[in-house]
Amino acid sequence: MASLKALKGRIASVKSTQKITKAMKMVAAAKLRRAQQAAEAGRPYATRLQAVMGSLAGKVVIGPQSPKLLAGTGKQDTHLLVVCTSDRGLAGGFNSNIVRAARKAADQLTAQGKTVYFYLVGRKGRAVIQRLYPKQIVHQYDTGAIKQVSFADAQAIAADIVDRYTTDGIDVVHLFYARFQSALVQEPTQQQIIPVELSASAAPSATSGPDAAVEYEPDEEEILAALLPRNVAVQVFRALQENAASEQGSRMTAMDNATRNAGDMIQRLSIEYNRTRQAAITTELVEIISGAEAL
Repeated sequence: MASLKALKGRIASVKSTQKITKAMKMVAAAKLRRAQQAAEAGRPYATRLQAVMGSLAGKVVIGPQSPKLLAGTGKQDTHLLVVCTSDRGLAGGFNSNIVRAARKAADQLTAQGKTVYFYLVGRKGRAVIQRLYPKQIVHQYDTGAIKQVSFADAQAIAADIVDRYTTDGIDVVHLFYARFQSALVQEPTQQQIIPVELSASAAPSATSGPDAAVEYEPDEEEILAALLPRNVAVQVFRALQENAASEQGSRMTAMDNATRNAGDMIQRLSIEYNRTRQAAITTELVEIISGAEAL
């Protein structure tokens, strides 16, 4: 049985930890509101951009002269998985869920005989992927200095990805991130960003009615050539915004659970401390009474 001094020290240590987790929960809750607003504000733009690209692509004939980001390479042998995680832990299963989704996709592609490479955004996914796929990490983009996600950061990441796609023999690029739904739910999401999947966005909606007659100037090919790289940047920006909100929501939930668990532990240790103290007092009383009777 632990001594009274040891139990008292453990109670003090857990109380100190509880104060830290409670403060971290409050900080995460304050950051979550801004991050959630940014993520929700960016969704309509990203979705609308995909719809515009679908409309443009439906007016051109995809062939050898089409932009590579739209037409692809004609093969699907080499895949690049862009895994977006955070640089800090203590966020529950936020990072591990994204990495797990990327690992599952990599295993499936490998089983099909495809070549898989990883492009890591953030530090938390590196340890697991480096252990399982040590020679397949092509780059890690450090986001440690980024305090608030900006479109310039997404443009830098997207430009690097597009450059590697055009020069390194990559056929397909997938993006992995956590889509924010609530502070309790963050859904790991996989999205193909190169070449652009146009089947869903280009298909007419049952409720949208007939398409309006639109004339593009300059022509559709020139607009697509300028719009396709921007679409990659917008999708990366959306992933970073969704991740920022998901990270804070997951951290707030994790710190709330940690605070409540610390409270339960303090209660158990306090009961044990009181029982040990009572046992010590009882033992002393028995010794005093026994000594008195001996006299």
